[in-house]
Amino acid sequence: MKKLSFLLFFSLLSSLIYAQSEGVIRGFVYQEETGEPVIFTNVYLEGTSYGASTDVNGYYQITKIPAGTYTLTVKFLGNETIKETIEVDGKEIMTKKLFMKKSAIEIGTVIITGEKQEAQNQVKISVEKITPAEIKSLPSTGGEADLAQYLQVLPGVVFTGDQGGQLYIRGGSPVQNKVLLDGMIVYNPFHSIGLFSVFDTDILRNADVYSGGFNAEFGGRISSVMDVTTRDGNKNKFGGKVSASSFGAKLLLEGPIKKPSTIGGSGSSFIVSAKRSYLDQTSPTLYSHVNDGDGLPFNYTDLYGKLSFNNSNGSKLNLFGFRFQDDVRYQAISDLNWTTYGAGANFVLIPGQTATLIEGNLAFSEYEIGLTEDRDTSFVEQQNLSNEPRRFSKVNSFNLGLNFKYFMGDNEFKYGVEVLGFRTEYSFFNTLGLQFDQIENTTELAAFFSYKLKAKRLVLEPSLRGQYYASLSNFSIEPRIGAKYNITDDIRFKGAAGIYSQNLIAANSDRDVVNLFYGFLSGPENLQDEFTDENGEVTALKHRLQKAVHYIAGMEFDISKSMSLEVEGYIKDFTQLTNTNRNMIFEDGSNPEIPDELKKDFIIETGIAKGLDFVLKFNKKNYSIWGVYSILKTDRWDGIQTYAPIFDRRHNLNFVGTYKFGSDQSWETSLRWNYGSALPFTPNAGFGQYLPFEDGVGTDYLAENPDEVFNILGELNSQRLTGYHRLDWNIKKLIHLNQDKEGKNLDKNVIEINAGVTNVYDRQNIFYVDRVTQEIVYQLPILPSLGFSWTF
Repeated sequence: MKKLSFLLFFSLLSSLIYAQSEGVIRGFVYQEETGEPVIFTNVYLEGTSYGASTDVNGYYQITKIPAGTYTLTVKFLGNETIKETIEVDGKEIMTKKLFMKKSAIEIGTVIITGEKQEAQNQVKISVEKITPAEIKSLPSTGGEADLAQYLQVLPGVVFTGDQGGQLYIRGGSPVQNKVLLDGMIVYNPFHSIGLFSVFDTDILRNADVYSGGFNAEFGGRISSVMDVTTRDGNKNKFGGKVSASSFGAKLLLEGPIKKPSTIGGSGSSFIVSAKRSYLDQTSPTLYSHVNDGDGLPFNYTDLYGKLSFNNSNGSKLNLFGFRFQDDVRYQAISDLNWTTYGAGANFVLIPGQTATLIEGNLAFSEYEIGLTEDRDTSFVEQQNLSNEPRRFSKVNSFNLGLNFKYFMGDNEFKYGVEVLGFRTEYSFFNTLGLQFDQIENTTELAAFFSYKLKAKRLVLEPSLRGQYYASLSNFSIEPRIGAKYNITDDIRFKGAAGIYSQNLIAANSDRDVVNLFYGFLSGPENLQDEFTDENGEVTALKHRLQKAVHYIAGMEFDISKSMSLEVEGYIKDFTQLTNTNRNMIFEDGSNPEIPDELKKDFIIETGIAKGLDFVLKFNKKNYSIWGVYSILKTDRWDGIQTYAPIFDRRHNLNFVGTYKFGSDQSWETSLRWNYGSALPFTPNAGFGQYLPFEDGVGTDYLAENPDEVFNILGELNSQRLTGYHRLDWNIKKLIHLNQDKEGKNLDKNVIEINAGVTNVYDRQNIFYVDRVTQEIVYQLPILPSLGFSWTF
């Protein structure tokens, strides 16, 4: 109650301050044709230094404007320029909704200028803002562009494979990456065939990927954040998209429920998307050269729907729901199935005469995964003959948040609260047949504030987060700071640092060779009481959380209007990690003299990741080139030894090129080449025979000659596989069936024909090596694809 009273008091105080301040212009910028927000464009008063960029909702706010007459201006690539004369009396808060019309005239310098102004006024460290247009500029496997394929070319991202691969961001494991969909936490955003995510590119508005150094608005994870926002349905007319390819099919429908009676009036809309792969059915014929003629054993179905209700002042409410499913029948490794579904709401509220933006969200979801392994531990299978999965994980979760944002000229103040609750269930058999089960309920409470201060060439953003983990009775205070200094208009230095914590841990080990299983556990209370560091010093554990400290520094250099270079160096110091203990051979509590490393379900580790990222971009009207190089070194210490985790890829290089051609630039071709240095693995040191001792101590072991064998493993991750590299190529043609009176192509009734080749030169990249038979299973071979879509 005290916290709520404080929030209300602060809101009232801020309202009183603004009631006495100078003039304020705020509002939204929309596309007139669809009603969809125009994001990350500049709104400014012509001939002055007053201006602001729109956010992901199309919202802008310009404050501290002296009384006078101004020309409010908006320019955006491919749209007609908006100019409107306004009168500011110096005390009122004026709300202006602006609507942009499509234009055949492209102003190439406008978008560059807009990006430069945002780069100068925002810290923007270790973040990539991704739009659907950028995703579609990459070669699309199977005819459908996908966020998962785009993420693989980002700096600092290590992708471990086309089949069952996961994303490791700057030395962090997948469980340390927080994924949000319209404010809801998504526990598994990627399908088992690593080319596709659960997100339909055509319903995305924007995706912000923070690879480190994020401010206090985000918490509960110690490595990275991916914040995905979907667009609203078309508010003015019914439309959609139908597509089919050699990989799958998709249907998207959208339109108004209630059309606005006037431009900018109240209204409501819907958008639904359904996509499904049928690789398990078509690949034995189309890709008979894969997996000894069995094709690709992957199948998934993704459903998403959203209702949007918009008020005439720009306030809005969204209701959404989804169901994602994944199924794998890969007998060489495992059979796996996971399903997740959920529903939620989010809103944007624009109060009357206060310069405040209020955002909130509420969501519920469930995630369940089960896996039956067929690996190199067949003797354990004999002990556990049942139809139950050898691994099972389930998460029931809710999360809600409320954020307030105030604008003070170029400065911003934001604060909010967040509540998260989840129930985790987990069951697992280790390689010795010992079973582990866990059912936990937990709640996390958090509050944060951040302040962005712009003082001439300096942009400073301090923030603070407090997070309470109820199940562990731990409270974490997490100060963070980001800064940028504009040396010149073209050269900028930036840096960030912060403390991060989390409770959730992975239900698989970082030592697993293949991580198809992606389950979750609540952080355990029953951990080691003390930990031995690399210097041999033994210290008592002070808390049960996983924690990390980020240090980042970098520079941005606009070499020309078409070319830019960005360099960032970073250190992620994982001061405490919790990992499942694959060395456990005794039941916990069986003997107090047995070391914790041999009887605890979980062990404490520390780690450090150090890296340097280079990004070079070159953009012209009809072509673009993007080069990314990352060098990274990751080490872990488990109390006994130092080892490199399986995602320790030291060098990663991506080259992406896109070229548009034809009289109306309706043709587009693109390619991507990726090289990744070798990943570590644990070699076999030998084999042993498994003696079950069925007669106990009376077993005649000298006369036994068992058939079952087990592996004797060598030094942990002491050797490396071969390097990974692959070339993908794509070409597509747009056919516009409708034109306006001036002969300009319209966005409705558009046919796209898409052809491509994944792994053009058929590189054999290792996916898995059977420890017993030494059989090598490779990643995807050469895969041609053909796709067709109709947008109406």
